[in-house]
Amino acid sequence: MPKPYPAEFRRDVVAVARKHEAPLAQIAKDFGISEATLHNWLKKADIEDGSSPGVTEKEAAELREAKKRIRLLEQENEILRRAAAFFARELPPKMTYPLVLDLAADGIPVAVACRVLGFSKQAFYKWKANPVSDRDRADAHLINAALDVHLDDPAFGYRFIADELPALGISAGENRVQRLCSSQRIWSVFAKKRGLSRKAGPPVHEDLVDRDFTATALNELWLTDITEHRTDEGKLYLCAIKDVYSNRIVGYSIDERMKASLAVSALRNAVALRSPRGTVVHSDRGSQFRSTVFVRALKSNGLTGSMGRVGACGDNAAMESFFALLQKNVLDRRRWSTRQELRLAIVTWIEKTYHRRRRQRALGRLTPIEFETIETDLQAA
Repeated sequence: MPKPYPAEFRRDVVAVARKHEAPLAQIAKDFGISEATLHNWLKKADIEDGSSPGVTEKEAAELREAKKRIRLLEQENEILRRAAAFFARELPPKMTYPLVLDLAADGIPVAVACRVLGFSKQAFYKWKANPVSDRDRADAHLINAALDVHLDDPAFGYRFIADELPALGISAGENRVQRLCSSQRIWSVFAKKRGLSRKAGPPVHEDLVDRDFTATALNELWLTDITEHRTDEGKLYLCAIKDVYSNRIVGYSIDERMKASLAVSALRNAVALRSPRGTVVHSDRGSQFRSTVFVRALKSNGLTGSMGRVGACGDNAAMESFFALLQKNVLDRRRWSTRQELRLAIVTWIEKTYHRRRRQRALGRLTPIEFETIETDLQAA
């Protein structure tokens, strides 16, 4: 393609042609251009001078610039329209990088997309060279592990999750765990976050008891709940399981943390002692009893779950009455220095006093052990 003639040269040729001192053909030949080219230059010169109708070069340049600006605005509007979902979720810039790729595939320049979305081209191309960094992979792996831990026990906050991660082969600082848990809204069910309102978790079982705390045989209905008490070393938690028919505590577990494993341990102890089948296990809607591991333990042992309503102590009143006795006879009798001291006191009271020395009128003035022994002998006979 031939190079265009300089603007100054064109002006000089037009000026010579307008003097009409020679035919246009001769002028074109003298300047080494075609006659058609000279006619074209004269026509454009007349338009620029305003003597002939048409679009001047300045107007043409303005028109091209206006079209360019309109096209740019359309691209920006398209970017904002397609990025609305990303902005609504308040994702970090690197999470919008894939959108730049999609826009580029539709003909929108990368520079325009990056400018509108608020990050540099260099950052985008760095991400494009390595879309998933080692840090991102590690964070994703940690988040998945945190979700698994929290799913097993919704009572776990980021501190307990951080304590559980080493057992899964993951090393992470508590601050990092807190940051990732916060970004994924992984919070303990007991946490109180400003601006958030939490409702009690949904029941995983129907209420099969309906406040009718009676049974016609051993291992027909069990009640379970968790209580806590302070020591100078910190809190101690007790999960107990009570057989409604004999009022015996058929299983219990004591720990310094109120985890789902506490309820599961108590259930396993009860199953090991009684070997039940089809027993109804009634509880409140505590996260420990709604946890995946506890529900799985019920199912694997052939037990049936039951749950009361939220905030209705009467739905588990028979279990609450046992904890009231424990509170009066052990927990509130003195100040406890260590967890081990309180633990031994609880175990001793349950096994020695409650089971074997405390007679109950509901059992015909028999102790739970005496009542079960007689009942077992009668069934054997």
